[in-house]
Amino acid sequence: MAAPAVEAVKAENENVSSTASPKLPRAAISKIEHSEQKGVPLNTPWTYWLDKSVPGLTAAEYEATLRKLYTVSTVQGFWSVYNNIPEPEKLNVRYCYHLMRYEIKPMWEDSANLKGGNWRIKVYKEDTNAVWKELLLAAIGEQFSDSMAKGDDINGISVSIRERDDILQIWNKDSSLADQSTIVEKVKSLLPHVRFSAMFYKAFQTHQAFEGGAYSHPSKS
Repeated sequence: MAAPAVEAVKAENENVSSTASPKLPRAAISKIEHSEQKGVPLNTPWTYWLDKSVPGLTAAEYEATLRKLYTVSTVQGFWSVYNNIPEPEKLNVRYCYHLMRYEIKPMWEDSANLKGGNWRIKVYKEDTNAVWKELLLAAIGEQFSDSMAKGDDINGISVSIRERDDILQIWNKDSSLADQSTIVEKVKSLLPHVRFSAMFYKAFQTHQAFEGGAYSHPSKS
């Protein structure tokens, strides 16, 4: 039986207003489907996810609260989803957007993330929307490829809305190669006018995130 906290989050995700927990209107879905048929293809598909960070959930419980918004495979499809969901600044606190390569789930236990980690970028709220948009465009345009070590890759981008500074994350697949990357320099070059309150890397292998144990959401730190 699912924990009460899980059921509460799932119900909230389904029933609150689109500002707090966005859903794609039917008209938008129709437009996206059309874009996906005739648009310019992306290098790989990307999936938009939504979740709410809730302390104390197991990995399985956290996974149950994830909501897949849409998987896009074209530039036009990407913009159709982006333009039909609220900007991050309009989300309620503790909600998170993720754009993950293929249909990788934004959790450490996904097989694509097991050996990976992410760069955590804390930004002032007035910069959240701009940073989120720029990182998304860099990801789908494969602009990070020259900043990654050979054999490594970007798995996704996340934004988490917090009480104070918001947190953005750049997920990579191999934490052992992170120190060979120039991701920090790349981010700063993409956003030269943004002041970052903090920027650091964390490998998932350093965390105790196990099935049956308390799951610490990647954006909590």
